Amino acid sequence: MGKIAKFGLLFLLILCLIGVRVFLEPFLYDPLIDYFKSDYLHKPIPDLNWSLYMLNLSFRFFINAIISLSILYVIFNKKSVIRFSSKVYVITFLILMILFFLVIKYQLINGYLVIFYLRRFLIHPIILLLLIPAFYYQRLAFKSNDN
Repeated sequence: MGKIAKFGLLFLLILCLIGVRVFLEPFLYDPLIDYFKSDYLHKPIPDLNWSLYMLNLSFRFFINAIISLSILYVIFNKKSVIRFSSKVYVITFLILMILFFLVIKYQLINGYLVIFYLRRFLIHPIILLLLIPAFYYQRLAFKSNDN
């Protein structure tokens, strides 16, 4: 793939990530958006429809994951990167969803920052921002070892 096509595809995929945030957000069930925009320090967590909320969180996570994996493939063009990243996304999803559910449902932690950041990791492509430099560093390390 040529450089122009690669940059064009990366730009399109980044626009897709932005589109998920901007256009998909109003259609997903997430009462915590308004909660964290308001005076959340003095209000209890709103009642949630758990099945619908977990389904919406999962949907948004996997949409972001698919777009993020596509970005990683365009940048690094290796199936091994995609296999490893897919495993990272699945493991991260399972751990974060379990923690998020336990913390909110049983109020295990007194404080809102844990809930805020667990939710943020689930609905934003933060993992992508960690994987790109990691794979880039790995590629540079292999190149320096070959010389």
